[in-house]
Amino acid sequence: MEYELELQKNYLQGQAVETIYFGGGTPSLIGAPAIQRFIDKIASLFSVKPDAEITLEANPDDLVGQEVKELKQTAVNRFSIGIQSFFEEDLRWMNRAHNASEAEGSIKRVQDAGFENITIDLIYGYPLLNDEKWKSNIETALKFEVPHISAYSMTIEPRTALAAFIRKGKQAAMDETQSAGQFITLIESLEKAGFEQYEISNFAKPGHYSKHNTNYWKNVPYLGIGPSAHSFNGNSRQWNIRNNAKYTEGLQQHIVPFEIEELGMDDRFNEYIMTALRTMWGIDLNKIEQDFGSGYRQDIASDLKEFLDQEQVVEENQAVKLTKSGKLFADRIAAALFR
Repeated sequence: MEYELELQKNYLQGQAVETIYFGGGTPSLIGAPAIQRFIDKIASLFSVKPDAEITLEANPDDLVGQEVKELKQTAVNRFSIGIQSFFEEDLRWMNRAHNASEAEGSIKRVQDAGFENITIDLIYGYPLLNDEKWKSNIETALKFEVPHISAYSMTIEPRTALAAFIRKGKQAAMDETQSAGQFITLIESLEKAGFEQYEISNFAKPGHYSKHNTNYWKNVPYLGIGPSAHSFNGNSRQWNIRNNAKYTEGLQQHIVPFEIEELGMDDRFNEYIMTALRTMWGIDLNKIEQDFGSGYRQDIASDLKEFLDQEQVVEENQAVKLTKSGKLFADRIAAALFR
């Protein structure tokens, strides 16, 4: 993958790198020396800002004491830990490799090593998670005083074992009412604890928004490295092939094997609506007129009327934002605004 960096060194067209994110799979398994070598390679090919946010995604069972200490010697300055739940039976049901003790222990070890910028992932809306357990998960997360929490409703991917169990009646289906209620509990609990919901699924203490996530939602160009990695430059989106062997073979032939989609005006408009609506900043109506034209602004004003009447969105200072109830229907509202 280091060679792919060389092949892609002109993709960002000289744009300074604000964030580096090691994610997808279990990047922590490659070890601290390899991670630092990759960071150094990036710095040799791109202009990396001195205060760049460098995040490592990790599973709790991978964050053992010695490895965390070694990572402290690298340029990594932020951790994203896939906790999911602090309950043993829930982790077994999700087929997670870690247990409840490792979930709590991983956070403590990272904090004890001197890392303060930490985010943890939680999941809600699945059959085992009653409301009391969900409140307990939130309280446990708050106990560790992490500055950022991401929480996602359980989704069922097709062609998975869980999808098959639900289809055959061996497992209860997801309950949308339960998920909606737990989402509202999450919002209210974290707001009370001083967190800001700066995106549908992401909550942070002031000053601790994820730069990486925020840039993505604001359509800042990014480069993805590795099999199946996605990249975006504002005008097109491309993704590397998934097959490891073919990906490696391509690099050996001095090419990056990828597919590409050129984005037309409507595509870019829809991308903006989809991402901006999910954030606390909302859809900037002036930006729509500036980037896409007055026709797009007139159309969106007409399309929004239904949701304004239902108090699912509000218009403030030339920006359209979701209300608390509107956040339950973010995808439906965005789809209604697409061109």
